[in-house]
Amino acid sequence: MAVSVEPRSNATSDVATVVVRGACPHDCPDTCATLVSVQDGRAVRIQGDPDHPVTAGFLCAKVNRYLERTYHPDRLQYPMRRVGPKGSGEFVRVSWDEALDDIAMRLRSIAETHGADAILPYSYAGTMGLIQAESMDRRFFHALGASQLLRTICSTAGGEGLVMTNGSRVGADPEGLEHSDLVLLWGTNTLTSNPHLWPFVLKARERGARVLCIDPVRTRTAEQCDEWLAIRPGTDAALALAMMHVVFDEGFEDADYLAQHTVGADELRARVKEWTPERAAPITGLDAGRIRELGREYGRAKAAFVRINYGLQRHAGGGMAVRTIACLPAVTGHWRRPGGGVLLSTSGSFKFNRAALARPELGSHTRSINMIRLGEALNSPDAGVGGPPVQALVVYNSNPVDVAPDRNAVLRGMAREDLFTVVLEHFQTNTADWADYVLPATTQLEHWDVHFAYGHNSATLNRPAIEPLGEARPNSEIFRQLGRRMGLPPELFADDDIALIKVALDSQAETFRGVTFETLMERGWTRLNVPTPYLPFANGGFGTPSGKVEFRSERMKALGLDPLPTYIPPRELPETAPELAKRFPLSLISSPRHYFLNTTFVNVASLRKGAEPECIVHPNDAARRNLQGGERVVIHNDRGHFGAVVRVEDSVREGVVWAPSIWWGKLSPDGQNANAVTSQDETDLGRGPVFYDTLVEVSAAD
Repeated sequence: MAVSVEPRSNATSDVATVVVRGACPHDCPDTCATLVSVQDGRAVRIQGDPDHPVTAGFLCAKVNRYLERTYHPDRLQYPMRRVGPKGSGEFVRVSWDEALDDIAMRLRSIAETHGADAILPYSYAGTMGLIQAESMDRRFFHALGASQLLRTICSTAGGEGLVMTNGSRVGADPEGLEHSDLVLLWGTNTLTSNPHLWPFVLKARERGARVLCIDPVRTRTAEQCDEWLAIRPGTDAALALAMMHVVFDEGFEDADYLAQHTVGADELRARVKEWTPERAAPITGLDAGRIRELGREYGRAKAAFVRINYGLQRHAGGGMAVRTIACLPAVTGHWRRPGGGVLLSTSGSFKFNRAALARPELGSHTRSINMIRLGEALNSPDAGVGGPPVQALVVYNSNPVDVAPDRNAVLRGMAREDLFTVVLEHFQTNTADWADYVLPATTQLEHWDVHFAYGHNSATLNRPAIEPLGEARPNSEIFRQLGRRMGLPPELFADDDIALIKVALDSQAETFRGVTFETLMERGWTRLNVPTPYLPFANGGFGTPSGKVEFRSERMKALGLDPLPTYIPPRELPETAPELAKRFPLSLISSPRHYFLNTTFVNVASLRKGAEPECIVHPNDAARRNLQGGERVVIHNDRGHFGAVVRVEDSVREGVVWAPSIWWGKLSPDGQNANAVTSQDETDLGRGPVFYDTLVEVSAAD
């Protein structure tokens, strides 16, 4: 387990310290390599690995507090069965055998009575590790014949948009960013959601690169950039089209790259000819002259690095927006040089053997339910779900009562007396309050796992640093035990977690040559078999059907979408929903609070810091509503409402309200959060959520 044992002279005692290599488990591009110091079986320190090229010895403000979360006094340590009304949070302690036996019996009865697809798993990225997130759990539900969950809540729209243009979820190498001569941080609050990229940004700036932030909110990242471009929410594709108009119009395109490595260049040129800066200006809210100059800056650059994140794809046209931005480096040939290109995700380079882990073929004939439509699935099974009503919900690595859109619809569904709910958790979340059984899961310090990244190119191993607290068990072991009790094929559940890691690493991909269990055990992390910096598309080699960047996409056409890049406006904007906008004229953005990661860490007091939900509105919008900074307000629309304390600042553009999230309902004054007002609508590609495609009004609280 340990990488070193060092007798050290401490201030209080002389105790041997064991340092254990691990990985941050959270849904963040950085996937940090960690070092956990353990004394007498207790973790006493967590830090970033100084040898890792991206972690570089530091952790974010949240994970620096990971020990507080692990040893939190409210940590769940024993299985519990509900004894009070649903939602009351009233439970009694039971044994593991009692809990697992009863859960298996109830699931078996539901499968026999209603069909196994009446059982729905619900999970996402509470941990990003492959073993605790998509191994034994997937084998269990696939073999059982349960409904498949479409895991769309974060990245599918942008991911599909990237695939339609470039053919894969592969992007520019962040370790090459320091060579860039122009950095566009587009729809990303880097210092909050990707902080280990920032040192590379600073190196580029030291070499002379300008750093621009394109965002409706002047985030802490925008504050540190050379310029903030306050774009209207959901209009990013219009800006990208206008930038390409300038590039073509003023002769900045790379004709050779276009001829060799792209499809549809002439059609793209014709399309963007219509998208003058003057046309894009009223759509984006940016000055036409500034749009033109931005196009020139991008065209003159030799290696512009465009970092886009997932916020800008949480609109009706989110997939098309990412697809359109992804065209930029192919037009200018910036893919040829270190520091050039576009980065949404590096995950496509990680060729773990996920099929062997999850065994998807066992469940290939069951129905699929979109996780963002959980409220609909639990309340209105005839509205597109098909098959039997959901009778059992098994939740792990997620907190759907607080994170799923249209929160009040989810709550109505969770309140059904005939719904059997099991929740694997670390804490008594709002979701756990509605469970029939709550099972204590281990944290990252207490189990084995292996991790990919979507913000760099190294795989990382996580070793357990301490024994599980109380009776907590890894997710993998819980599903292993349930599978045996359900009488499912025993060979599916024979692998222990180390064996599962070796299964995941059993890949024939060239990028995985040299990535082995032995190398990971030795160092804790291993860079994929790619050069440094990695230039994935310097000489073409795109993963599209043509092998080229597809400005024109026949796959898009087959989906009934425009085969060329275009602008698809948000569904909820004054110009697209004028009647709705008369009542709810403000666009809501509910991106993460700096000290939260979705709902993780919200219950850590040192990170909550006595704060409560807040929202930020522009001074002009506040004046129209007679709002004063510091007063309580209600953000509302027809779907619901949530309360906050208002701040009046010009750090958001006019017409926008920013409510940093996601708060636990039970830790909010009114028991609600921002998802009370978001919808279950889907994006153009990937069936993703439209969290930031939401019109609201802000009113003084009664």
